[in-house]
Amino acid sequence: MFEQQLSKGVYQLDNGYWAYRFSILINGKSKAQRRVKDENGKPFKTQKQAAKARVKAIIEEQTKAKLPQVKIVRKTVEDIFNEYCENGRSGKAYSTIKKQDSLWRNHIKQKFGRKYIDEIRISDIQDYLMQLYYDENRAYSYVESFLKMFYLIYGQAYSRGYIDIDNYNKMCVNKDSKIHMPKLKVDEDLDIVSFDSATIDKLDKYFKGTNAETAYMLGRYCGLRINECYGLKWSNVDFKKGTIIIDRQMQYQEGMIKLVSLKTRNAKRTIYMCSKLKRYLKKVYNQRTTDMIEFKEQREQNQTMIQDIDKGKLSSLELVNCLPNGKI
Repeated sequence: MFEQQLSKGVYQLDNGYWAYRFSILINGKSKAQRRVKDENGKPFKTQKQAAKARVKAIIEEQTKAKLPQVKIVRKTVEDIFNEYCENGRSGKAYSTIKKQDSLWRNHIKQKFGRKYIDEIRISDIQDYLMQLYYDENRAYSYVESFLKMFYLIYGQAYSRGYIDIDNYNKMCVNKDSKIHMPKLKVDEDLDIVSFDSATIDKLDKYFKGTNAETAYMLGRYCGLRINECYGLKWSNVDFKKGTIIIDRQMQYQEGMIKLVSLKTRNAKRTIYMCSKLKRYLKKVYNQRTTDMIEFKEQREQNQTMIQDIDKGKLSSLELVNCLPNGKI
């Protein structure tokens, strides 16, 4: 008898772990739940663990039904996004904020802005994502940005009590129901493209002697992003140790060139230069000393004062990617 009760609503997954499910009637309404992990996000390793979690979940639902029901304040998607903008994204990178604003203003607001968050169906969002990807031929990675925005909006709504946990889990957590990306097109290619040695040789010849050669060399041998290349200062280049410190990037913000923080904390890093890059940068640095004398007046006139990461002013002459005449 005990074994039958233990196995009721509990089943084993293909990966060897366990899961539970139940459907009970509370106040005339059916309440269903399915879980493959415990409240800490860990899988159920045994049948007994899953059975205990199932019993606990049922008791919690029955207990919750006896408590006074808290009325959830209904909010539109626009209300939630505006609240997120005011209170939820301090510390976000400038580029992230601009991207979110663009997706919202140009796309999501018109389609979902006036809808109440609790009335949107999974199919509404899935149909929208498929329309973007299949009908409008948007790039797969671009459509992923929309999916992340919906996750963000639902997370904001749940954290502020505008939707209950069941609605949040249905939309964003449960593997079988949550909103997800459309299936890849048959001809979609997401593989990383790499260049063969012949193509690399062509690129080397193309950039050699041009104003972009230094940026190209930094990208080629260190894998720097373009904004990181142009945000690199000579004070962050250590020839003795053979290292480059990447701790800021150049961006065009509010009509001004600025040095700003990297997008994420993990993007800050120290990179060791290979011998070829080290020789090249030493050559550029030595030429800089000559240019300071030969083009002194031009450099002083052409230099641009840039707002640095600490809000102070920095001359463009301090940047690695500065032309002999002082221009960026």
